[in-house]
Amino acid sequence: MLDFTMTRLDGSEQSLSSYKGNVLMLVNVASQCGLTPQYQGLQDLYKRYEGRKFEILGFPANNFGQQEPGTEQEIAQFCERNYGVTFPMFSKISVKGSDIHPLYADLTSRPAPIGGDVQWNFQKYLVNREGEVVARFDPQTEPDDPALVKNIEELLA
Repeated sequence: MLDFTMTRLDGSEQSLSSYKGNVLMLVNVASQCGLTPQYQGLQDLYKRYEGRKFEILGFPANNFGQQEPGTEQEIAQFCERNYGVTFPMFSKISVKGSDIHPLYADLTSRPAPIGGDVQWNFQKYLVNREGEVVARFDPQTEPDDPALVKNIEELLA
């Protein structure tokens, strides 16, 4: 999982290996979705655990209903202006289909219950400190969901 190098919204390259030793949540996000208010819950979760080597990595994707049509600059401005997002955000990628990004091709090709197609915006994957994907949460799972929070706390312990 940590072998990928991704492009940040500002255009800089970042190796995911720089997150080794952290608990990660990977989320495909969109700014014009009924689930977009989850950005606030994600930001709250990030602030709650950021001092404990926890990172949320946001991956904008326009795969579902054209709900992320913006440019990288527009996405960054939207996230900052509306939700005060401070967790790392990456350039727009595809999370399904023939142009699926290799990171998501890896995630979706794993055995159940981790693998399988991304269902919609705001699907969440938890990654342990060693870079192993250990859980998947459906898009409708809110960031403050007790089962999700319990998983994060167990991984941080």
